[in-house]
Amino acid sequence: MKLLITGGGGFVGARLARTLLARGQLAGRTIDRLVLTDITPPPADLLADTRVEARTGTLLSQAPALQGEDFDGVFHLASAVSGECELDFELGLRSNLDSTRALLDALRARTAAGGPVPRLVFSSSVAVFGPDPAFAWPGIVADDTLPAPQTSYGTHKLMCEYLIADYTRKGFLDGRSARLMTVTVRPGRPNGAASGFFSGIIREPLAGIVSACPVDAGVSHPMSSPSQTVDGLIRVYEATREQLGGRLALNLPALNVRVADMLDALEEVAGSQVRALVRFERDERIAGIVANWPSGATAARAARLGLAPCRQFADIIREYIADCRAAPNAAQALKGIQ
Repeated sequence: MKLLITGGGGFVGARLARTLLARGQLAGRTIDRLVLTDITPPPADLLADTRVEARTGTLLSQAPALQGEDFDGVFHLASAVSGECELDFELGLRSNLDSTRALLDALRARTAAGGPVPRLVFSSSVAVFGPDPAFAWPGIVADDTLPAPQTSYGTHKLMCEYLIADYTRKGFLDGRSARLMTVTVRPGRPNGAASGFFSGIIREPLAGIVSACPVDAGVSHPMSSPSQTVDGLIRVYEATREQLGGRLALNLPALNVRVADMLDALEEVAGSQVRALVRFERDERIAGIVANWPSGATAARAARLGLAPCRQFADIIREYIADCRAAPNAAQALKGIQ
């Protein structure tokens, strides 16, 4: 079995790759080859696995060459993130819409030439939802809530969902879209995502660094741990069309949590001195984006596939600490609790 992960050098992509390699199979088939594409190389441990092939460069530049390859499965994770798309409209179009169309057309061309019909999981986002003056805004969104994105990023994700559904209807591929909740806690340096502070207010204090929270403590948002996000992507891949039971886009499970609850959990796990490193410094640009995001989500269809959210946010923090302790930079990442 030959798989492709776009965005395979990123945090979620690399974690997905490690999980698949450790399992050794997907949907009952042995994984022989795993191709990882990204603008940066994947981590060294992945490169050391003989089943892994890394390709560095933009997906848009790599897509034409993919027409000559038979992929049994694809996880399409590559994209520009929310804050980047708001600041650079052209970047968002290239990285999200143009790249996805190029990938889908490469897969379509290979299918037309007699290659296998690949199964594709697209990492969509809860950002496809937003308030609409014509309808009452539920705040907590469900699988059947009408999408109404209020950011370029959310708009791109929704348009790609529709493209994938249509390519599937035409028989070019077997696609499905998993709407990811905000994944936290992400390690490393902050990225350009407007949601990045949800990780920053946990990650930085644990490292002994002051972190600014740009929104009020009462802001609520749907969250997911990295491990649950990866499990969700794999389960959506392995589900049959009959198990999906309808539209090809569905919410992954979420823990609906307020910023105040996150900080309470941080204090529970790491102590009051660590919590005190979070300072509230409102950023109107970030706060304005977040105000148009859901305050929570439900995932009834994912639940029918056997997926469930974390029980409490403290468990997500403990998962991050365990991951840090298994990594080479544990002392630095957890300096605040040494």
